[in-house]
Amino acid sequence: MNYTKQPLDYADIISMLKSRGLVISDENNALECLKRVSYFRLANYFHPMEKDKVNHIFKPNSKFDNAIDLYNFDRYLCLLLFSAVQSLEIGLRTKMIHHISLRYGAFWFTDASHFQNQDIFQKCLKQVMQELSRTKEDFIVDHFAKYDTPDVPPVWKTLEVTSFGTLSKLFCNLSDNALKKAIAREFCLPQHKIFESWIKSAVALRNCLAHHSRVWNRVYPIKPQIPTKLKGKWISIAVPQANKLYPQLCYLQYIQNIMCPGNDFGSQLKILLKQHPNIDVAAMGFPANWQNEPLWKQL
Repeated sequence: MNYTKQPLDYADIISMLKSRGLVISDENNALECLKRVSYFRLANYFHPMEKDKVNHIFKPNSKFDNAIDLYNFDRYLCLLLFSAVQSLEIGLRTKMIHHISLRYGAFWFTDASHFQNQDIFQKCLKQVMQELSRTKEDFIVDHFAKYDTPDVPPVWKTLEVTSFGTLSKLFCNLSDNALKKAIAREFCLPQHKIFESWIKSAVALRNCLAHHSRVWNRVYPIKPQIPTKLKGKWISIAVPQANKLYPQLCYLQYIQNIMCPGNDFGSQLKILLKQHPNIDVAAMGFPANWQNEPLWKQL
């Protein structure tokens, strides 16, 4: 099938949306919005109001302003999520540097004997070398200016410039399950398999955030394990959709409680939802009465 659609100017886009049944009360404001945010990006926030998803015909009383409100909600939600994912990434990096180095030395990440899958090990090592070669961090530049061997800096320097994706693969590919379990327990988790699923989920979420993709109603490719019970404050109501955002919020809040006691992640989430009362939390996988869960209560 040939793609025949042609580009439209702002006024033509507004006319098209109105012809499909979208209520636009302030066309000048809509014009300014389209100048700041491309129509195709905003289209993601029009979809929930469409009754015909093929021809993009809107339900009665669908408003342009509602789509902008949803876009702004998603934008602020991304900022909140980014901070929480950052805490998880930094915490993982810190624990790996400390625990694995004490057991296997400063250059364990270059030793194939410490890893289960050799293909993954080789790809990770290649990625680490690429990240070292392109970084401009002073401590890496200074290291190479001073030392000739080994050909990489020690892990406490190298992992600081390693991406979250590579970091997660290094952890998950480690052969020493007892050591991984010890690290998981630092995050108040009973075993490493749960922690691995959370890390993998967080990397996929981080990739969405880095590309400024929508997060509120996305179906995520990796489902985090949601245990029925944990040592810290957790949830008791079953998660209805494990591939939606709500379980991601749950493990991020749990990690925040461990890594950053007194954090405001949950309270900021509640404030954001209160500021945007039209948001359909069910589309994000929230169960009914979620705010009464021990994890979320009194935040």
